[in-house]
Amino acid sequence: MSQLETTVDTTTEQVTNPVTDDGDHEKFAHVVVPASAVTEAYITGTPVTALCGKTWVPTRDPGRYQVCPTCQEILDAARAAHGGS
Repeated sequence: MSQLETTVDTTTEQVTNPVTDDGDHEKFAHVVVPASAVTEAYITGTPVTALCGKTWVPTRDPGRYQVCPTCQEILDAARAAHGGS
């Protein structure tokens, strides 16, 4: 499978552990690819990295937060590059 044929699988998760000095990252749900990485992180306690570069250990419900604009922009661009899928 070529890189252009790679599918984009996503999930969002609220950030709980600050890694940057910029507090804005703490106010958003971030997008992680592949989504299975978040499930594994919940179980193992290992950190995940969002599309925007934010790294944290997921612990909370992401549905309560707005999606990170940077993650959303990157996700939209990836979907457009893959034909909207």
